[in-house]
Amino acid sequence: MVVEFMDLKRQYRSLKSEIDQKVIEVLGSGVYTSGKYVLEFEENMKEYLSVKHVIGCANGTDAIVLALHACGVKAGDEVITTPFTFFATAEAIASIGAIPVFVDISEEDFNIDTGKIEKAVTSKTKAIVPVDIFGNPCDIDTINSIAKKHDLKVIDDAAQALGAEYKGKKVGGLCDITTFSFHPTKNLGAYGDAGMITTNNDEYATILRALREHGAGQNGAKAREYLFGVPDDLAGTTPTDVNALYNPYKYYNYLIGFNSRLDPIQAVVLNIKLKHLDVYNATRARIAKRYTEELSDIVITPRSMPNTAGGFHQYAIRTDRKVEMGEYLTSKGISTGAFYPVPMHLQKAFSYLGYEKGSLPIVEKITSESVCLPIYPELTDDEVTAIIKGIKAFICD
Repeated sequence: MVVEFMDLKRQYRSLKSEIDQKVIEVLGSGVYTSGKYVLEFEENMKEYLSVKHVIGCANGTDAIVLALHACGVKAGDEVITTPFTFFATAEAIASIGAIPVFVDISEEDFNIDTGKIEKAVTSKTKAIVPVDIFGNPCDIDTINSIAKKHDLKVIDDAAQALGAEYKGKKVGGLCDITTFSFHPTKNLGAYGDAGMITTNNDEYATILRALREHGAGQNGAKAREYLFGVPDDLAGTTPTDVNALYNPYKYYNYLIGFNSRLDPIQAVVLNIKLKHLDVYNATRARIAKRYTEELSDIVITPRSMPNTAGGFHQYAIRTDRKVEMGEYLTSKGISTGAFYPVPMHLQKAFSYLGYEKGSLPIVEKITSESVCLPIYPELTDDEVTAIIKGIKAFICD
Protein backbone atom coordinates (compact mmCIF):
# COMPACT_ATOMS: atom_id res chain seq x y z
CA MET A 1 0.00 0.00 0.00
CA VAL A 2 1.24 3.49 -0.89
CA VAL A 3 0.42 6.11 1.76
CA GLU A 4 1.09 9.72 0.82
CA PHE A 5 2.19 12.14 3.52
CA MET A 6 -0.65 14.41 2.38
CA ASP A 7 -3.19 14.09 -0.43
CA LEU A 8 -4.85 17.45 -1.07
CA LYS A 9 -6.81 16.10 -4.01
CA ARG A 10 -9.04 14.00 -1.75
CA GLN A 11 -10.46 16.97 0.11
CA TYR A 12 -11.02 18.88 -3.12
CA ARG A 13 -12.95 15.97 -4.61
CA SER A 14 -15.25 15.86 -1.58
CA LEU A 15 -16.11 19.58 -1.97
CA LYS A 16 -15.66 19.93 -5.74
CA SER A 17 -19.21 20.82 -6.75
CA GLU A 18 -19.62 23.58 -4.15
CA ILE A 19 -16.14 25.01 -4.65
CA ASP A 20 -16.31 25.00 -8.44
CA GLN A 21 -19.65 26.77 -8.38
CA LYS A 22 -18.45 29.48 -5.99
CA VAL A 23 -15.16 30.07 -7.84
CA ILE A 24 -17.07 30.49 -11.11
CA GLU A 25 -19.35 32.96 -9.33
CA VAL A 26 -16.31 35.03 -8.31
CA LEU A 27 -14.92 34.93 -11.84
CA GLY A 28 -18.25 36.15 -13.18
CA SER A 29 -18.41 38.99 -10.65
CA GLY A 30 -15.45 40.86 -12.11
CA VAL A 31 -14.22 41.67 -8.59
CA TYR A 32 -10.88 39.94 -8.18
CA THR A 33 -9.34 41.79 -5.24
CA SER A 34 -10.96 42.53 -1.87
CA GLY A 35 -14.73 42.96 -2.12
CA LYS A 36 -17.76 41.24 -0.61
CA TYR A 37 -16.42 37.68 -0.68
CA VAL A 38 -13.41 38.63 1.43
CA LEU A 39 -15.60 40.60 3.83
CA GLU A 40 -17.95 37.63 4.17
CA PHE A 41 -15.05 35.34 5.04
CA GLU A 42 -13.67 37.81 7.58
CA GLU A 43 -17.10 38.11 9.24
CA ASN A 44 -17.52 34.33 9.43
CA MET A 45 -14.05 33.94 10.89
CA LYS A 46 -14.76 36.63 13.49
CA GLU A 47 -17.72 34.60 14.64
CA TYR A 48 -15.81 31.31 14.59
CA LEU A 49 -12.90 32.64 16.66
CA SER A 50 -14.93 35.10 18.79
CA VAL A 51 -12.54 37.94 17.98
CA LYS A 52 -13.24 41.59 17.25
CA HIS A 53 -11.15 42.00 14.09
CA VAL A 54 -10.10 39.67 11.26
CA ILE A 55 -7.81 41.02 8.55
CA GLY A 56 -7.24 38.77 5.57
CA CYS A 57 -3.87 39.04 3.83
CA ALA A 58 -1.79 37.40 1.12
CA ASN A 59 0.01 34.76 3.19
CA GLY A 60 1.14 33.79 6.67
CA THR A 61 4.59 35.33 6.29
CA ASP A 62 3.12 38.72 5.42
CA ALA A 63 0.80 38.35 8.39
CA ILE A 64 3.78 38.28 10.75
CA VAL A 65 5.53 41.16 8.97
CA LEU A 66 2.40 43.33 9.13
CA ALA A 67 1.87 42.44 12.79
CA LEU A 68 5.44 43.41 13.68
CA HIS A 69 4.98 46.79 11.99
CA ALA A 70 1.64 47.33 13.73
CA CYS A 71 3.32 46.70 17.08
CA GLY A 72 5.98 49.29 16.28
CA VAL A 73 8.90 46.89 15.91
CA LYS A 74 11.73 48.57 14.00
CA ALA A 75 15.18 47.80 12.63
CA GLY A 76 17.60 47.00 15.44
CA ASP A 77 14.89 45.91 17.87
CA GLU A 78 15.11 42.42 19.35
CA VAL A 79 12.24 39.95 19.02
CA ILE A 80 12.22 36.76 21.09
CA THR A 81 11.02 33.67 19.28
CA THR A 82 11.43 29.90 19.00
CA PRO A 83 14.06 28.08 16.96
CA PHE A 84 11.63 25.21 16.27
CA THR A 85 9.42 26.57 13.52
CA PHE A 86 9.13 27.06 9.80
CA PHE A 87 11.64 29.59 8.47
CA ALA A 88 8.96 32.26 7.87
CA THR A 89 8.64 33.10 11.57
CA ALA A 90 12.24 34.22 12.00
CA GLU A 91 12.49 35.42 8.40
CA ALA A 92 9.67 37.91 8.98
CA ILE A 93 11.51 39.35 11.97
CA ALA A 94 14.80 39.64 10.12
CA SER A 95 13.18 41.02 6.97
CA ILE A 96 12.29 44.28 8.71
CA GLY A 97 15.77 44.63 10.17
CA ALA A 98 14.86 43.38 13.63
CA ILE A 99 17.00 40.77 15.42
CA PRO A 100 15.59 37.30 16.13
CA VAL A 101 16.54 36.12 19.60
CA PHE A 102 16.06 32.37 19.87
CA VAL A 103 14.98 30.77 23.13
CA ASP A 104 15.17 26.99 23.49
CA ILE A 105 12.02 24.88 23.51
CA SER A 106 10.30 22.62 25.99
CA GLU A 107 10.85 18.92 25.46
CA GLU A 108 7.25 18.34 26.53
CA ASP A 109 5.37 20.14 23.76
CA PHE A 110 8.12 21.54 21.46
CA ASN A 111 6.91 25.11 22.10
CA ILE A 112 9.12 27.92 23.40
CA ASP A 113 10.24 27.24 26.98
CA THR A 114 8.48 29.96 28.96
CA GLY A 115 10.90 29.44 31.84
CA LYS A 116 13.75 30.71 29.68
CA ILE A 117 12.10 33.72 28.03
CA GLU A 118 12.73 36.31 30.71
CA LYS A 119 16.48 35.66 30.69
CA ALA A 120 16.51 36.68 27.02
CA VAL A 121 14.84 40.06 27.59
CA THR A 122 17.12 43.09 27.16
CA SER A 123 16.63 46.83 26.79
CA LYS A 124 16.31 46.25 23.02
CA THR A 125 13.54 43.66 23.25
CA LYS A 126 10.25 44.87 21.79
CA ALA A 127 8.15 41.76 21.20
CA ILE A 128 7.74 38.03 21.70
CA VAL A 129 6.64 35.82 18.81
CA PRO A 130 5.76 32.37 20.14
CA VAL A 131 4.64 29.63 17.76
CA ASP A 132 1.86 27.10 18.38
CA ILE A 133 3.94 24.40 16.79
CA PHE A 134 2.18 21.49 15.08
CA GLY A 135 -1.13 23.00 16.24
CA ASN A 136 -0.31 22.81 19.97
CA PRO A 137 -1.13 26.09 21.75
CA CYS A 138 1.76 27.54 23.72
CA ASP A 139 1.45 28.73 27.33
CA ILE A 140 0.08 32.10 26.30
CA ASP A 141 -0.89 33.24 29.82
CA THR A 142 2.70 32.96 31.04
CA ILE A 143 4.01 34.64 27.90
CA ASN A 144 1.50 37.49 28.26
CA SER A 145 2.51 37.92 31.90
CA ILE A 146 6.19 38.21 31.00
CA ALA A 147 5.35 40.65 28.21
CA LYS A 148 3.27 42.83 30.50
CA LYS A 149 6.06 42.93 33.09
CA HIS A 150 8.57 44.16 30.50
CA ASP A 151 6.21 46.25 28.33
CA LEU A 152 6.50 43.96 25.32
CA LYS A 153 4.03 43.02 22.60
CA VAL A 154 3.00 39.43 21.91
CA ILE A 155 2.37 38.20 18.38
CA ASP A 156 1.25 34.58 18.37
CA ASP A 157 2.28 32.73 15.22
CA ALA A 158 -0.69 30.35 15.02
CA ALA A 159 -0.08 29.38 11.40
CA GLN A 160 -0.59 25.71 12.30
CA ALA A 161 -3.22 26.10 15.01
CA LEU A 162 -6.51 27.30 13.55
CA GLY A 163 -9.30 25.77 15.61
CA ALA A 164 -7.01 24.79 18.48
CA GLU A 165 -8.08 25.84 21.98
CA TYR A 166 -6.33 27.18 25.06
CA LYS A 167 -8.27 27.09 28.34
CA GLY A 168 -11.54 26.68 26.47
CA LYS A 169 -10.98 29.57 24.05
CA LYS A 170 -9.97 29.27 20.42
CA VAL A 171 -6.52 30.58 19.59
CA GLY A 172 -6.85 33.96 17.88
CA GLY A 173 -7.79 36.54 20.49
CA LEU A 174 -5.54 35.64 23.39
CA CYS A 175 -2.71 38.14 22.90
CA ASP A 176 -2.01 41.45 21.15
CA ILE A 177 -2.09 40.01 17.62
CA THR A 178 -2.36 36.48 16.22
CA THR A 179 -1.29 35.43 12.72
CA PHE A 180 -2.45 32.50 10.60
CA SER A 181 -1.48 30.81 7.36
CA PHE A 182 -3.84 29.20 4.87
CA HIS A 183 -1.15 27.48 2.86
CA PRO A 184 -2.79 24.49 1.12
CA THR A 185 -1.24 22.05 3.61
CA LYS A 186 -2.71 23.74 6.69
CA ASN A 187 -5.76 22.42 8.59
CA LEU A 188 -7.74 25.09 6.75
CA GLY A 189 -6.00 25.34 3.41
CA ALA A 190 -6.55 27.64 0.46
CA TYR A 191 -5.81 26.73 -3.16
CA GLY A 192 -2.79 28.99 -3.21
CA ASP A 193 -1.21 31.32 -0.67
CA ALA A 194 -3.40 33.16 1.82
CA GLY A 195 -3.17 34.40 5.39
CA MET A 196 -5.01 36.18 8.19
CA ILE A 197 -4.39 38.39 11.21
CA THR A 198 -6.67 38.64 14.24
CA THR A 199 -6.81 41.09 17.12
CA ASN A 200 -9.21 42.58 19.66
CA ASN A 201 -7.38 45.92 19.52
CA ASP A 202 -9.08 48.59 17.36
CA GLU A 203 -5.88 50.55 16.84
CA TYR A 204 -3.90 47.55 15.65
CA ALA A 205 -6.74 46.55 13.33
CA THR A 206 -6.76 49.95 11.64
CA ILE A 207 -2.97 49.90 11.18
CA LEU A 208 -3.07 46.37 9.78
CA ARG A 209 -5.81 47.19 7.29
CA ALA A 210 -3.82 50.21 6.16
CA LEU A 211 -0.54 48.35 5.82
CA ARG A 212 -1.99 45.52 3.73
CA GLU A 213 -3.17 48.07 1.13
CA HIS A 214 -0.27 50.46 0.54
CA GLY A 215 -0.96 52.60 3.62
CA ALA A 216 -3.77 54.29 1.70
CA GLY A 217 -7.24 55.65 2.38
CA GLN A 218 -8.96 56.48 5.62
CA ASN A 219 -7.29 53.54 7.36
CA GLY A 220 -3.93 54.91 6.26
CA ALA A 221 -4.71 58.37 7.57
CA LYS A 222 -5.86 57.03 10.91
CA ALA A 223 -2.94 54.59 11.12
CA ARG A 224 -0.46 57.43 10.60
CA GLU A 225 -2.11 59.25 13.47
CA TYR A 226 -1.81 56.19 15.71
CA LEU A 227 1.80 55.47 14.78
CA PHE A 228 3.26 58.95 14.42
CA GLY A 229 0.79 61.34 16.06
CA VAL A 230 0.09 63.19 12.79
CA PRO A 231 -3.59 64.23 12.69
CA ASP A 232 -5.78 63.36 9.71
CA ASP A 233 -6.35 66.74 7.99
CA LEU A 234 -9.39 65.32 6.16
CA ALA A 235 -11.11 64.12 9.33
CA GLY A 236 -14.64 65.41 9.53
CA THR A 237 -15.09 65.73 5.78
CA THR A 238 -17.80 63.70 4.10
CA PRO A 239 -16.18 61.41 1.52
CA THR A 240 -18.12 60.37 -1.51
CA ASP A 241 -18.35 56.76 -2.67
CA VAL A 242 -15.19 55.09 -1.37
CA ASN A 243 -14.45 53.79 -4.85
CA ALA A 244 -14.97 57.12 -6.61
CA LEU A 245 -11.96 58.62 -8.34
CA TYR A 246 -12.54 61.96 -6.61
CA ASN A 247 -12.76 60.52 -3.10
CA PRO A 248 -10.16 62.61 -1.21
CA TYR A 249 -8.84 59.48 0.49
CA LYS A 250 -8.71 56.95 -2.34
CA TYR A 251 -5.33 57.75 -3.90
CA TYR A 252 -3.71 59.34 -0.89
CA ASN A 253 -1.03 57.21 0.78
CA TYR A 254 -0.14 57.94 4.37
CA LEU A 255 2.27 55.12 5.18
CA ILE A 256 4.75 52.94 3.34
CA GLY A 257 2.74 49.76 3.30
CA PHE A 258 2.43 46.53 1.36
CA ASN A 259 0.29 44.87 -1.26
CA SER A 260 -0.95 41.94 0.79
CA ARG A 261 -4.65 41.46 0.18
CA LEU A 262 -6.57 38.20 0.48
CA ASP A 263 -8.11 37.55 -2.93
CA PRO A 264 -11.80 36.59 -3.36
CA ILE A 265 -11.16 33.20 -4.94
CA GLN A 266 -9.18 32.07 -1.90
CA ALA A 267 -11.79 33.66 0.38
CA VAL A 268 -14.67 31.62 -1.05
CA VAL A 269 -12.63 28.40 -0.89
CA LEU A 270 -11.79 29.11 2.75
CA ASN A 271 -15.39 30.03 3.53
CA ILE A 272 -16.62 26.68 2.27
CA LYS A 273 -13.95 24.73 4.12
CA LEU A 274 -14.47 26.69 7.35
CA LYS A 275 -17.85 24.98 7.78
CA HIS A 276 -16.02 21.65 7.99
CA LEU A 277 -12.97 22.69 10.02
CA ASP A 278 -14.10 21.37 13.40
CA VAL A 279 -14.89 17.99 11.85
CA TYR A 280 -11.52 17.99 10.08
CA ASN A 281 -9.73 18.74 13.35
CA ALA A 282 -11.73 16.12 15.24
CA THR A 283 -10.73 13.53 12.64
CA ARG A 284 -7.09 14.51 13.02
CA ALA A 285 -7.44 14.12 16.79
CA ARG A 286 -8.99 10.66 16.35
CA ILE A 287 -6.08 9.55 14.17
CA ALA A 288 -3.61 11.01 16.68
CA LYS A 289 -5.32 9.13 19.51
CA ARG A 290 -4.93 5.86 17.63
CA TYR A 291 -1.25 6.54 16.91
CA THR A 292 -0.64 7.27 20.58
CA GLU A 293 -2.50 4.21 21.82
CA GLU A 294 -0.67 1.84 19.49
CA LEU A 295 2.82 3.37 19.35
CA SER A 296 3.54 4.91 22.76
CA ASP A 297 5.17 1.75 24.07
CA ILE A 298 7.81 1.68 21.30
CA VAL A 299 8.49 5.35 20.41
CA ILE A 300 8.07 8.71 22.14
CA THR A 301 4.66 10.10 21.17
CA PRO A 302 3.33 13.67 21.59
CA ARG A 303 2.00 14.69 24.99
CA SER A 304 -1.39 16.32 25.44
CA MET A 305 -0.69 19.45 27.47
CA PRO A 306 -3.08 20.60 30.23
CA ASN A 307 -5.76 23.14 29.30
CA THR A 308 -5.21 22.78 25.55
CA ALA A 309 -6.95 21.12 22.62
CA GLY A 310 -4.49 20.90 19.75
CA GLY A 311 -5.32 20.94 16.08
CA PHE A 312 -2.82 18.16 15.24
CA HIS A 313 -1.45 19.88 12.18
CA GLN A 314 1.40 17.40 12.53
CA TYR A 315 1.92 14.29 14.61
CA ALA A 316 5.59 13.96 15.52
CA ILE A 317 7.03 10.83 17.08
CA ARG A 318 10.61 10.69 18.34
CA THR A 319 13.25 8.09 17.67
CA ASP A 320 17.05 8.05 17.84
CA ARG A 321 16.96 6.38 14.41
CA LYS A 322 15.18 9.19 12.57
CA VAL A 323 16.90 8.85 9.20
CA GLU A 324 16.73 5.06 9.18
CA MET A 325 13.04 5.06 10.09
CA GLY A 326 12.22 7.51 7.31
CA GLU A 327 14.12 5.43 4.79
CA TYR A 328 12.51 2.19 5.94
CA LEU A 329 8.96 3.56 5.80
CA THR A 330 9.64 5.04 2.37
CA SER A 331 10.76 1.61 1.16
CA LYS A 332 7.36 0.32 2.28
CA GLY A 333 5.48 3.04 0.40
CA ILE A 334 4.79 5.19 3.47
CA SER A 335 5.78 8.86 3.27
CA THR A 336 6.84 10.80 6.36
CA GLY A 337 7.92 14.35 7.12
CA ALA A 338 11.17 15.50 8.76
CA PHE A 339 9.88 18.64 10.45
CA TYR A 340 12.24 20.25 11.15
CA PRO A 341 15.66 19.00 10.08
CA VAL A 342 17.55 22.21 10.95
CA PRO A 343 16.61 24.51 13.85
CA MET A 344 16.47 28.22 13.09
CA HIS A 345 19.59 29.20 15.04
CA LEU A 346 21.68 26.84 12.88
CA GLN A 347 20.23 27.90 9.53
CA LYS A 348 22.90 29.38 7.27
CA ALA A 349 20.77 32.49 6.75
CA PHE A 350 21.13 33.27 10.47
CA SER A 351 24.83 32.56 10.82
CA TYR A 352 25.39 36.30 11.36
CA LEU A 353 23.64 35.98 14.73
CA GLY A 354 26.55 33.94 16.08
CA TYR A 355 24.78 30.87 17.43
CA GLU A 356 26.78 27.65 17.49
CA LYS A 357 25.87 24.00 17.60
CA GLY A 358 25.09 23.08 21.18
CA SER A 359 23.85 26.55 22.14
CA LEU A 360 20.19 25.42 22.22
CA PRO A 361 20.44 21.73 23.11
CA ILE A 362 16.77 20.78 23.44
CA VAL A 363 15.72 21.93 20.00
CA GLU A 364 18.82 20.34 18.51
CA LYS A 365 17.84 17.06 20.14
CA ILE A 366 14.24 17.28 18.94
CA THR A 367 15.19 18.07 15.34
CA SER A 368 17.48 15.03 15.31
CA GLU A 369 14.69 12.73 16.55
CA SER A 370 11.32 13.93 15.21
CA VAL A 371 9.49 12.04 12.46
CA CYS A 372 6.09 13.35 11.38
CA LEU A 373 3.50 10.77 10.37
CA PRO A 374 0.70 11.31 7.85
CA ILE A 375 -2.27 12.94 9.59
CA TYR A 376 -5.03 14.48 7.51
CA PRO A 377 -8.82 14.06 7.61
CA GLU A 378 -9.04 11.97 4.45
CA LEU A 379 -6.56 9.36 5.67
CA THR A 380 -8.31 5.97 5.76
CA ASP A 381 -8.33 3.50 8.63
CA ASP A 382 -6.48 1.00 6.47
CA GLU A 383 -3.77 3.56 5.75
CA VAL A 384 -3.40 4.36 9.45
CA THR A 385 -3.10 0.63 10.13
CA ALA A 386 -0.38 0.33 7.48
CA ILE A 387 1.57 3.21 9.03
CA ILE A 388 1.39 1.70 12.51
CA LYS A 389 2.41 -1.73 11.23
CA GLY A 390 5.33 -0.17 9.34
CA ILE A 391 6.66 1.55 12.46
CA LYS A 392 6.25 -1.57 14.58
CA ALA A 393 8.06 -3.63 11.96
CA PHE A 394 10.94 -1.15 11.89
CA ILE A 395 11.29 -0.96 15.67
CA CYS A 396 10.57 -4.54 16.64
CA ASP A 397 11.77 -6.77 13.80
